[in-house]
Amino acid sequence: MAGPPGGSADPRPTPDIGAPSADNGRVGSILLKARDYGRMVRFSHSVFALPFALASVAFASITAPVTARIVVWVIVAMLAARNAAMGFNRLADAAIDARNPRTAAREIPRGVLRRGEVAAFVVLLSAIFILAAGMLNRACLWLSPVALAIVFLYSYTKRFLWASQLVLGLSLAIAPVGAWIAVTGAIAWPPVLLGASVLTWVAGFDVIYALQDIDFDRREGLHSIPARFGARASLWIARLLHILSVAALLAVYPLLPLHPIYLAGVGVVALLLAYEHTLVRPDDLSKVNLAFFTTNGIVSIVYCAAAAAAVALAR
Repeated sequence: MAGPPGGSADPRPTPDIGAPSADNGRVGSILLKARDYGRMVRFSHSVFALPFALASVAFASITAPVTARIVVWVIVAMLAARNAAMGFNRLADAAIDARNPRTAAREIPRGVLRRGEVAAFVVLLSAIFILAAGMLNRACLWLSPVALAIVFLYSYTKRFLWASQLVLGLSLAIAPVGAWIAVTGAIAWPPVLLGASVLTWVAGFDVIYALQDIDFDRREGLHSIPARFGARASLWIARLLHILSVAALLAVYPLLPLHPIYLAGVGVVALLLAYEHTLVRPDDLSKVNLAFFTTNGIVSIVYCAAAAAAVALAR
């Protein structure tokens, strides 16, 4: 091969500009691993509790100042606690998931993520949650281990408690109560009622979701409302829980100086929940995912928007 004019051949190899560099490979590997963790914890499902926490922050701003710093740390705390709980759930249920045809393709049973990796993920997010709680105020810091204990406990309740869906609801109900404490450092009736609404709302839609596993749960000796009462009765229980959820949202209104647009928002929530119950029948579960994720994701966003607007327009 001829060298450059007036000199000998250049011994340096010509770089292949089309080949990926080692750095690009490492970045790609990290992104793929992050995607696996995101799928494991169903990160998009964070939309369920987080908007209610932000609605609680908006309500708390009526009585105490709210800064951008508080909002950021509330979001960090909510996301860390929720995803730590999901990671812990996947660890606790790995063997059960492997035996269930519906869940056998999850990341741990399939070998995409190792148990040690997921355990480290849970520890890291738990530490971030405690750090975020400490950055908010002392009350949040002292209560943070209690919150983690509750959200971790849920993963084992299906082994001994038929009302496990209510414990899941309690795990998410912590979000609006904790957000209020983050702003005010105290507790009051509005966040308690909002938490009660989240508890019954989440329990209601998880009853619907659990209908998919009713036969498996009974074979495995696992406990749930559908396994205990059957599909038809469970759907009525879910309806009752959602009626109670709407009632709790309405009970918030007279306790705070809110614009009437709040009531319009709760009305839309009620219509969405009613629509959710038209999608599922005891003999037809084909639209469970539409009822579970899409409809309830819209519920939380609509309520958060109505709550924020009701606070802003009342000033």
